[in-house]
Amino acid sequence: MRKAWWVGVVLGALLVGGCGDPGSGDGGDQGAPPAPAPGDPTGSASPTTRGRADGPKDRGDREARAGTGKDRTGPDRPRPATGPAVLYLGDSLAMENQTVLGGLLRTRLGARYTSAPYSGTTLCDYLEGTGEDSLVPDKDKAAALVRKLRPDYVVLQFWGNAWGYTPCMKGITYDKARDTYFARYAADARRLTGQITDAAREAGGERPRVVWVSQGPDPMTPDRVRRVNALYRQQAAATGDLVSDAGKAVSPAAARHTWVEKLPCTAYERAHRTYCTEPERDRTALHRADDPLHFCLAPTTPKSRPCPVRSPGIRRIGQAVADTLRAHAAR
Repeated sequence: MRKAWWVGVVLGALLVGGCGDPGSGDGGDQGAPPAPAPGDPTGSASPTTRGRADGPKDRGDREARAGTGKDRTGPDRPRPATGPAVLYLGDSLAMENQTVLGGLLRTRLGARYTSAPYSGTTLCDYLEGTGEDSLVPDKDKAAALVRKLRPDYVVLQFWGNAWGYTPCMKGITYDKARDTYFARYAADARRLTGQITDAAREAGGERPRVVWVSQGPDPMTPDRVRRVNALYRQQAAATGDLVSDAGKAVSPAAARHTWVEKLPCTAYERAHRTYCTEPERDRTALHRADDPLHFCLAPTTPKSRPCPVRSPGIRRIGQAVADTLRAHAAR
C-alpha cells in the first residue's frame, strides 16, 4: 500500500510538474510531461540570464542574503563582479535553484554568473550535434556558451532524467534498461566534458573547471541516485574536475540516500526563521507535502520558473555549490 501511494504521488507530480522517470520514480526533474507543464519545451526554456544588479525580480538574491530584509547592508552585500565567471546548466532542479545560486555566488565570490537551465533535460540535451532531438537550442548548448562566455567554472546539475520524453535519449529508460541507461549516461558525461574542453580551446581560453552537482535521495529508487552520483565522481576524477555533494545537504546526517520530507533546522535556518518552517519542532520542510521530488515550496505552474519563495532545500543546495566553488577559488 505504501508503494502504491508513493507511485500515485510521483505520477501526480509528473503530470502537474513534469518530473523524472515514471518507472523509476526518480523525479528531481521538473521535466516535460505530455501536457503543457513546467517541463514542456514550448514554455519551459529558460532565457539565458547573466549576473546583473538587483532588480524587482531578483528575489533569490535577497533570499540568498539571509532573508532578513537587510538586502544591501553588512557583510552580505554583493561583492563587485570581479570574481570567477560561472556558467550554470541543468534540468528543473537548476531551473528552480538558479536565482538563489546566482545570488550566493555574487555575494560570496563576486562571481560573474550566467544560467541557462531547461526543464526536462538530461546531459545529451546540452551536447552539440543532437539537432532536433534536443530540448536545448543550439545557442544554449554547453560548448556554444563556453565559446561565448569563457567561464572559469561550468556547474552541471542533472538528476538523471531518462524516462522516454527527452528525445536525445532515444527511449532509453532506467526502469526498462538499467545497464544501458547508466552506460549511456556515463558516455554522455564524457562527451559533454570533451565538448566543453574543445570549446574552450577553440575560443583561445583556458579550460573551465567542470563542477558536477551530486543529487539528493530518490524517494523511490535510491540506488539509481547512488549510481548517478558515482558516475559524476568517476568523471570528475578522470578529468581533474570537481564534485559538489549538494545532495548531502538535503539528506539525513546518518543516511545519505534516505529520502525525507523534513530535516532538523540548521544553525542558519534557526537564525533566519523564514527558513525554519516548523521552529517549534526544530524542523524544516525540504519538499511540499504534495511533491516529494522538487525543493521549491511554491506550487508548480504551467511554465517553469526560478522558485519564487524562500525554500530551505534550495538554499541548502545553493550554499553547498557556492561553498565548493569558493573553496576551490581560494586555492
